[in-house]
Amino acid sequence: MKKVVKFGGSSLANAEQFKKVGAIITEDESRRYVVPSAPGKRFSSDIKVTDMLYSCYESAVNGNDFSEQLSQIKERYQEIIDGLNLSFSLENDFEKISEDFSNHAGQDYAASRGEFLNGKIMASYLGFDFVDAAEVVRFDDKGEFDADTTNELLSRRLEHMPAAVIPGFYGAKADGEVVTFSRGGSDITGSLVALAVGADLYENWTDVSGFLIADPRIVKSPKSIETITYKELRELSYMGASVLHEDAIFPVRKAGIPINIRNTNRPQDKGTLIVESTCRQPKYTITGIAGTDGFAAITVEKAMMNSEVGFCRKVLQIFEDNGVSIEHMPSGIDTMSIFVNKDSFEDKEQKILSDINKTVNPDHIELESDLALIAVVGRGMKSTRGTAGRIFSALAHAHINVKMIDQGSSELNIIIGVRHEDFKAAIRALYEIFVLTQI
Repeated sequence: MKKVVKFGGSSLANAEQFKKVGAIITEDESRRYVVPSAPGKRFSSDIKVTDMLYSCYESAVNGNDFSEQLSQIKERYQEIIDGLNLSFSLENDFEKISEDFSNHAGQDYAASRGEFLNGKIMASYLGFDFVDAAEVVRFDDKGEFDADTTNELLSRRLEHMPAAVIPGFYGAKADGEVVTFSRGGSDITGSLVALAVGADLYENWTDVSGFLIADPRIVKSPKSIETITYKELRELSYMGASVLHEDAIFPVRKAGIPINIRNTNRPQDKGTLIVESTCRQPKYTITGIAGTDGFAAITVEKAMMNSEVGFCRKVLQIFEDNGVSIEHMPSGIDTMSIFVNKDSFEDKEQKILSDINKTVNPDHIELESDLALIAVVGRGMKSTRGTAGRIFSALAHAHINVKMIDQGSSELNIIIGVRHEDFKAAIRALYEIFVLTQI
C-alpha cells in the first residue's frame, strides 16, 4: 500500500498542528509522500503566511524597507521549529529570499516560499527527503502547466525515494522561474505526486471531516458524505459546493486513484472517499445538495416555435456572439427559457434582447432576474422512484414556487430554479425531506 498525503494550511499553522500531522503520518507506514501547504491562520484574526509574503514582496518592489516584514515571517517559522525542538535552521534560506526579493524575483516566487519553507521543516521533522517542487513540477515558457514533463520528472525523482516531502502550490519553467498554480495549488501537487508514484490512495487532510451533504452556513450541522463518485462531485462543484478544484481531480481520476478527504483534528473520522465508481449504496437517496444564486432567465415565446427550423440555434447563437455562457435551457412547445449568470448578462442585456427581436421576431420576451439554481445530486436517485415528486412536495410544503426543474439524462441530478429570496429555505426543505426524514 502506498499513500500520498496532502495537508492544508490550517493543518500546519503552528507546532501543535505539526505534531498532529506527524502522528498521522507515522501511524501508517504507507503514508510515504507528503505535500504540505504554507502555514495558515493560527486564530481567526491571524494572517496567513502567504499573505504576509505577498505584502512583503510588494514592499520590496516599491523600493521600501521590507526587512521587518520578512523578520515577522521568519519568526512564524522559528516558532514552529522551536515548538518541534528541531536543531534546524532556515537562516540561509531567508538570506536567499531577501536577496531574491531585492532583485524582484517575481510575485509567484514570493508566494511559493511559504510552501517551500514549510516543506523543509516537515522533511526535517519526519526525517524524509526534501524535493523542491521547482525541480519536478514543470511549466512551459508561456507559464502553462506541462503535465507530461512533470510526470516524467516526478516519477524519475521519486522512484528510488522511499519517503519524501514535496511542497505544494508551485513549480517552475525550464529556466528556473517559479510559477504558481492559480487555484487549489497544493491539492493539484498532491494529485500529481499520487499519479507519479502510482499511489493506491491520495489522502487530502484539512480541517473538516470530508464533504457535507449541504452548506453548513444554510443547514445546521449537515451530515457528511461517506462515498461520492467523481461524476457526483462534478455536479456539486458546478453548483458552487466547496470541493476540490477540477485540476486537482483529473490526474488521479485518470489513473483510477481514489481520494480520501480527512480531518487533521479528527483523524479517527473516515472522511469522504471520492471514487470513479462504486457498488456501495448511498446512505440516503441523495448524495448532496448544492446551489448558487445570481442568475437571470430570458423566456422567449412564439407561436408554432417548434415547427420553425433553426429557431433555438438562432437564439443561442446570439448569446454566443455576445460572449454570454448559458447555464440551462428548459423549453416548451412555444417557449424557451435561457438561464444565464446575471453578472455576465447585465451589461449586454439590451443588445441581446434587441438581437433576439430582430433575428427570430418573437411574440413576447420576458426577463426575470434574482434567481437561484439548486442541484440535488445522487447516484441513488436512479434506482429510487418518486424523487422529483418528493422535491415538489418538499418545496410546496415550504411555500416555495419552482421556476424551473431540469433532470439530466443520467438521472444523477435534478436542478431546480427558485427565486433568490427562497434559496436558503429551499435547500433546508430539500435537506429535511431527503436526509432528516430518513434518519
